[in-house]
Amino acid sequence: MSDKSEKELFHTELIYKLEDKPPLKDALFAAVQHLLAIFVAIITPPLIIAGALNLPLETTGYLISMSLLASGVSTFIQCRKIGPLGCGLLCIQGTSFSFISPIIGAGLNGGLAAIFGAVISASCVEMFISRILAYTRKIITPLVSGIVVTLIGLSLIKVGVIACGGGFAAKSDGTFGSLENIALSSIVIVSILIFNRSSNRYLRMSSIVLGLLIGFIVAYFMGRVDFSQISSFGGINIPNPLKYGITFDPAAIIGLGIVYMITAIEAYGDITANSLISGQPIEGSAFQKRASGGILADGFNSMLSGFFNSFPNSIFAQNNGMIQLTGVASRYVGYFIALFLVLLGLFPAVGKIFSLIPDPVLGGATLLMFGTVAAAGIKIISTRVINRKAILVMALSFSFGLAVEFEPDILNFLPKQIKDLFTSGITTGGIVAILSNFLIRINDPTYKN
Repeated sequence: MSDKSEKELFHTELIYKLEDKPPLKDALFAAVQHLLAIFVAIITPPLIIAGALNLPLETTGYLISMSLLASGVSTFIQCRKIGPLGCGLLCIQGTSFSFISPIIGAGLNGGLAAIFGAVISASCVEMFISRILAYTRKIITPLVSGIVVTLIGLSLIKVGVIACGGGFAAKSDGTFGSLENIALSSIVIVSILIFNRSSNRYLRMSSIVLGLLIGFIVAYFMGRVDFSQISSFGGINIPNPLKYGITFDPAAIIGLGIVYMITAIEAYGDITANSLISGQPIEGSAFQKRASGGILADGFNSMLSGFFNSFPNSIFAQNNGMIQLTGVASRYVGYFIALFLVLLGLFPAVGKIFSLIPDPVLGGATLLMFGTVAAAGIKIISTRVINRKAILVMALSFSFGLAVEFEPDILNFLPKQIKDLFTSGITTGGIVAILSNFLIRINDPTYKN
């Protein structure tokens, strides 16, 4: 099927097109469905990062709230399109899983101040790429993108397994991997799988939310949820820019900068898919302007998130599927989604309740999520011809990237600046992928051995 006929097919199946303004009840219903698809994905990264850094409950709750608020503002900018910023589609942004590993590394070395310094400064990489999009796509090829996304997933699986076993606290008190922890995480995994296999599309879309809810309830009756830790559920979260300070760690900035490069290419793909589904052009100057604006907003919104004590934002691919399911492509629905996210972020009770989720419950859900990230990377790689050059690039990238993940002590005798730079497997593998893909020249695409 040609691009034109595909676009016409999606366009005719839409109930509300891009510039349509649905009635209030229809807009609210579509917005709630989008919210269910993204809510857990937005709050999970701050939960994982806070757990890895052993942050206090109040700080964890605040980070969750700011992630929701930042996602709301970012979504509004993408949908509304303000000057050159935004793609003008029903395009949802949320906290990105891709940055978790390098963020944890930055936090362990320099705390929250180093994290937000890197989030803000490295975002310039994505904004710069948005201005030279045609050239960067020749360097950051699908092979490079697939390798980095796969490394992101594989690196995060370790984080998910630690959470399933009880988290870092359980490692300290000797309960890591206890039958109780494994049982809790298993209940969540099985619940998600059952709901995900349901023929009811609403149960399928809400599978992760329902799995976490079941795990939370079971944990409560096991005495693993202590509401007394929260002194107050009331009040309003007032955004406090740079509340935790800001410092600039070169290694952290480079690590996040590489992920921003890949995120820019992923955003291009998501905008292409969204445009196709919404019945908009996917080639020509109008599309290139839309794509550049969307990627520019992707980077700008991440910078804005850093100022408001949140983590990098990226365009959520799962919402493209939601547009197909609902037949609603109206960007005005995005305004309601943005409003809901901002309101949820302003009320501290939301962040505080979710900060009580026990590690094994969260681990059960994230282990599946991180596995799908790795699978998505493999899928990207598989779209290319796997010739001898590709095999060499993959071999080098995975070997170097996973080497420092599995055995970080291999860097012990290197100068501190170099050690800090290559501690992250994503950074190491990403740099090797970019350089090897550029430098290795094998002109035999039909090579079979």
